[in-house]
This record gives sequence, structure tokens and C-alpha cells, in this order.
Amino acid sequence: MIHREELQNWIDPEKIAHYLSSIFGEEGLSWLDSDGNENGEWSIIGVNPKSVICCKGIRSSSSQKDNPFTQLKNIKEGFWIGWISFESAAWLEPKTSWHQNQISSLWIASYDPIIKFNLIEKKIIIEGSNKKKVLKYKNLLMKFKSQNIKSTKLEFDFSKINMDVISKTFQNNILKIKKLISKGDIFQINITTKCEINTIKKYKILNIYSKIRKNLRAPFGGIIINNSKFKREAVLSTSPERFLKLDNQRYVETRPIKGTRPRDTNKTIDNLNAIDLITNEKDRAENIMIVDLLRNDLGKVCEIGSIFVPELLKLESYLKVHHLTSVVRGRLKQNKTWVDLLSACWPGGSITGAPKLRSCQRIFELEDSERGPYCGSFLKIDWDGSFDSNILIRSYVVNEQKISTYAGCGIVSDSNAKNEYEELKWKLLPLINALK
Repeated sequence: MIHREELQNWIDPEKIAHYLSSIFGEEGLSWLDSDGNENGEWSIIGVNPKSVICCKGIRSSSSQKDNPFTQLKNIKEGFWIGWISFESAAWLEPKTSWHQNQISSLWIASYDPIIKFNLIEKKIIIEGSNKKKVLKYKNLLMKFKSQNIKSTKLEFDFSKINMDVISKTFQNNILKIKKLISKGDIFQINITTKCEINTIKKYKILNIYSKIRKNLRAPFGGIIINNSKFKREAVLSTSPERFLKLDNQRYVETRPIKGTRPRDTNKTIDNLNAIDLITNEKDRAENIMIVDLLRNDLGKVCEIGSIFVPELLKLESYLKVHHLTSVVRGRLKQNKTWVDLLSACWPGGSITGAPKLRSCQRIFELEDSERGPYCGSFLKIDWDGSFDSNILIRSYVVNEQKISTYAGCGIVSDSNAKNEYEELKWKLLPLINALK
């Protein structure tokens, strides 16, 4: 039985995150953040994990105990939050080449109690299996005295970022990809670039995220911290993209994003950018191609005839960019679990390409380093077994005092290398500038 207590007064989730981290520390803090808009109704915070599962490496270097999908199948009932890396696919597709991960390929924790914030109705609900603990957390939050979050000056070293080098490498990769497409090797591929930023001091990771979210809010963002005396790692996200959602009636939803244009402060230019996106044949074709790929992935585990596309090529506008988003839905077979669903669709089609496995092989050959949690997912399993996840685009990975951030573009036969690099900048520069 799950016990629920509602707090009478509204407190901003960011203030609660800082308050609880001052009591329990940052280790194991998970905050699934959102923007209060469509698909972003809930924000969820967990601290002081009840239990933690952590996997290292990929199949070529690890034992079966580090197989993230095996570990996920064995988790007990409860409320779980974590991340899984892009290269975890090595356990599903060992014949394809994958880069080694520098940080945990899976980190997931059970929380009891959990704190949920309804950003639209301005409600705070504490949930847990133990009534005494739920009341203890409620009393703890009632003692919170509202105050402004102390502004800490954060300095970062951006000297390793060279946009000229990024431009040359990225555009050269696009030319290589177009040759592969012309030979029929692949139809589409999502190619990415990585930037490394150093922190001058060992700042609180939550303070870094607070700085980022001032300018970058999204419905599927958040922060998860694995920060112990042995390892300092975290994933910080401002992702606008849902990957897979499964409700307790076994209905599945995925929301692939393909197609991007920059926002503009001039309303006329901004509207023209949006019109250009929704009418562009290349962007529309790219999105539809991934919709077909995901329909095929869902078909492996969903009931025959249940898969449909209620929204195709829908315009969604965020603070810095416009996107084209589609929605694919189906119903999971009775003998399948959310882990089967995740495995059937991993890694996400919107950040790989088509055919998927051939695209993953080309990604390994063209990209110099691992993606890690980037292009992986945040995972959330609720008390009732329902499941939700994002695609970790617009995200940062913290490894000790190094922060890595990334951006990428989908490439098809008629992609223009210079135009794709411009799109890359629309995505990448706001992430870099958010730390300045």
C-alpha cells in the first residue's frame, strides 16, 4: 500500500532540491525536472536512496553482472529513477562495435518516500510505502523556510572548445555519410559532436544545474547524481524528447523529434522559421523515416494492430528552438514487460538512424568517443509499474571536474553540410552559453 500526504503550501522544486541536498547531501539525488507546459506537468525529487544498482563498462569488457538489461529485469517493486547509456546496446547487439563508457552505463536507485510536484496545479505530494517515513518527510518540508538560493559564482574553462575544428570535422563526416547513403549503405544517420568543459573548482553539481536551468527548461529534463568518495559523476538534462512511456493499462507512447529551427526574438522571423520547418521536405522525410523505424521497433513487443500514429509532424516550440515531433502509440503484449519494451527499441531511432544497426556501426566509426548517457535515457518506474523515459539530448555529463556536452543532426541524402553545421550550432551554443 502506498501512503500519500499533500503539503498545504507550494514551494518551488528547485528550492526543495537545494534544501534536501543540504540535509542528505548530493549523493544519490535525483530530480526529474520539467517546464510546466504540455507533457511537463510533473517534477519529481528523490533523495537518500533505499538501494542503488550500478553497472560499468560494456559487454566486451564486463561480466554478466554489468548487463544493465538483466539488472533492470531483476529490480524489485518500488519507485526507481536512473540513467542508462547509449552504449548499453552492446549487450543487445554484441556484433556491432561500441565505444567504452567512461562513467556508469547504468545507474538506478529506489526511493521511498518520493516527492512529486504538480507544476500546473501547484500541489506537492509525498508518497511512500511506510506511513511514518512519509509523515517524517512531510514534517521536514513543513520546516522549510523560503529563502533565495545563494548565488555561487561558477567559473568554467572553455579553452578545449574550438568551433573551427568542430565545423571541419562535422562537415567532413557529413560528406562521408552522403557517400554511404548514395551507395545504399544507410538511409539516414544521426551524427553528433562532443565538447569538453572543465570546472575551475569542484562545485556542487546541483549549483551547476541551477545555473543551466535559468535559461534552458524542458519537459523531460533533470539531474541525477552519483557523487561518492570513490566517484563523481552526474547527468544533467534539458531534453524536450520523450522516448518511451508505458502506463498501467499497458499503453505505449513514443515521441520522436526530427527537424529543428532556431527561435528568434523578432516575431516575424520566428514565425518564418517555424513555417520553413513544417514545410521543409527534407525535415518532414527525416521525421517520417524515424516514425516508421519506431513503428517497427514497437511491433516487436506490441499487440498486432495496436500501433498507430495520432500526431505526425507536429510543431513544438521551446525557448531556443522549434522542433517537429510525431507521436506513435501501441499496446504492449500481455507477456511483455517494460524492460522488453526498452530492449526492443534500444537505442532510440531518433538518435541513431536507419537501418538502425548499420547506422550504429557507422556512428562508432565516425565519432571519436563514447556518447555515454548522452543519447541514452533517464528512466522512471512508478509504484504501479508504469514506466517513462526520455532521450538524453540537450544534456551534460559530469565526470570528476570535466563536463561534456553534445549536439547532433540527422543526415539524409539531400543534407547540405554547411546548413547542418548551422543547425548543430543552434543546438550546441545555447548549451555552452548556459554555463557562461
